[in-house]
Amino acid sequence: MKYGIQNPKSKIRIPSPPKKTAPALFCLLLIAFLGSCMQGEEKIYKKSKIMMDTVVTITVVSHSENRAEHAINSAFSEIRRLEELFDFYSLDSDVSRINKHAGLYPVTVSHDTLNVLERAYFVSDKTGGAFDVTSGSLLALYDFSRGIKPQPYSIEKRLPFVNYKAVHIDRKDPGVFLEKAGMLIDLGGIVKGYAADRAVETLKKDGIRSGLVAVAGDIRAFGLKPNGKPWKIGIKNPRAEGKDDDIMATLDLRDLAISTSGDYERFFILEGERYHHIISPATGYPVRTCRSVSIIAGEGVLADAFATGVFVLGPEKGINLIEKMGFSGLIIDQEGAVHVTSDIREKIEFEKTFTGHNKG
Repeated sequence: MKYGIQNPKSKIRIPSPPKKTAPALFCLLLIAFLGSCMQGEEKIYKKSKIMMDTVVTITVVSHSENRAEHAINSAFSEIRRLEELFDFYSLDSDVSRINKHAGLYPVTVSHDTLNVLERAYFVSDKTGGAFDVTSGSLLALYDFSRGIKPQPYSIEKRLPFVNYKAVHIDRKDPGVFLEKAGMLIDLGGIVKGYAADRAVETLKKDGIRSGLVAVAGDIRAFGLKPNGKPWKIGIKNPRAEGKDDDIMATLDLRDLAISTSGDYERFFILEGERYHHIISPATGYPVRTCRSVSIIAGEGVLADAFATGVFVLGPEKGINLIEKMGFSGLIIDQEGAVHVTSDIREKIEFEKTFTGHNKG
């Protein structure tokens, strides 16, 4: 593949990385029915760490504590390796090197980066660009820790740099090239699901046959609990006011992934308006048609990215796309109405404290 070389016409300021603090709440909360051990020798082992700017919890079922500890640590090491590849702020990451050389020449990257970008292109294509990793130049304008929104003219200047079709992937070299100087990719909307997938594969290679990997709101489950039942997962109430109403619904999960994107994850309120991190690639402004979107799919990487894309599309188009893709999903729209795909309508159990109204 041949690429033209051009000089950058504009410089993009990348803000300083936010302070890494453990989030007060997960997007999805793992319901901890992990209390007593069931009959037999199998037990549940669980460990958490701060990684990828969030809390990562790995839970496994094993006959041996030492084996469980080794497998969990290996899975954490795999997530740490991926974090170093995909970190938007690290100068040595694949993402930063791709962004630095945008408009100049292709950059040699790892196969993991190629895998994620190919999945991202697939989701972008299926969502009509509602999910777009080149929205990084727009996201860089917002400061969610200090509650600062960009000026309209700043957004207008960045919109031409948003185009997932301008990301060129070459498997042979392997390399990635961004067409325009000033383009920035940000993989925050897809890498947590991918990390959960890779961690599960690592656990399986270490002989673990059942467990959970939760990277904040991106959860991948496999196998059954020691009592032979699926893992029970809680979905967060996007307008929870306290611990009593933090969970709005629960469902069983086995050999599937679930991911939730919500307007409560990174946001600030300014002049009565909620500014959150799920930005429309077409406008550069936060999307205001949904409060949260949960997607259930076979792979965490797809559940993660489609949750963001569906959030941008809105409830009506979103539910249609979820069912068309063969996924399951739940959407809470901006008015608090619940939209659920038909296949899980009878499987989700809503909490009595949740006051949302069902729209089917």
